[in-house]
Amino acid sequence: MTITLALWFTLSVICDVSGQLCFKTGANKSDQTLDQSFWRGLVSSPWTLAGIAIYTVELFVWLRILSIAPLSLAYPLASLNFLGVVIASRIFLKEPVSRRRLLGSLCITIGVAIVAATG
Repeated sequence: MTITLALWFTLSVICDVSGQLCFKTGANKSDQTLDQSFWRGLVSSPWTLAGIAIYTVELFVWLRILSIAPLSLAYPLASLNFLGVVIASRIFLKEPVSRRRLLGSLCITIGVAIVAATG
């Protein structure tokens, strides 16, 4: 894998993780009853709008990745966001992360490393 591709993947994971954090924060700040006020609050939340903007950037980053890497390599590497989201949700959202969840995420990451090394 070239350094350029690694940088594109890094940007992709950063976008995916930060977009998920924004969506979660926007959802947390909305009224928790699933009525019209929930949906209005959700779609008007600055956090949700930030998540949408970040995912728009992510779309173009992902298309760039697909233009230079085989899908059989790109898609498994995209799963690095699993570990990123677990760590970020612990750090930024103060969510509890069990050892089992962390271990599972690390197993996914090890599998991704194996796929990347053979690609």
